[in-house]
Amino acid sequence: MSGVKQKIKDLGLELPKPLEIPEGTVLPFPWISVRGERVFVSGHGPQNTDGTFAGPFGKVGADVSLDEAYDLARKTGLSILSSLERELGDLDRISGWCRVFGMVNAAPGFNQTPAVINGFTDLIHSVFEKDVARHTRSAVGMACLPFDIAVEIEAELLVSV
Repeated sequence: MSGVKQKIKDLGLELPKPLEIPEGTVLPFPWISVRGERVFVSGHGPQNTDGTFAGPFGKVGADVSLDEAYDLARKTGLSILSSLERELGDLDRISGWCRVFGMVNAAPGFNQTPAVINGFTDLIHSVFEKDVARHTRSAVGMACLPFDIAVEIEAELLVSV
């Protein structure tokens, strides 16, 4: 078992199965695009281990609490790691997280988007070495997100080739 995968297991976490896309939905793009040593990650949402979208759903600050949203951002991180493992074969190939763009389905006036996306950042810092985990980040509020999910995250990273 890879070092990153072992750390995930040691934390009592599990990577989810591939996303079960809602019936009738067409996604004409890959979840992961590898270009040499650069990897581009399409927007992911929070998943349960069975591959379904994880709730609660709706707007953070109205339907979803800050603590619930933090957990959903963490689950979104696991969703991304699951897609990366399927594409790369080994999460230990990741040599650097570069940029993370976090989107929060925010109720009007909700301004704690960075605290939500900390769920993702804290996960990455807990399973990768410090220099690998270090990344720049944006955390913005959105009027809505697909399928009424509360959090969506995309990223760019480096891998060993």
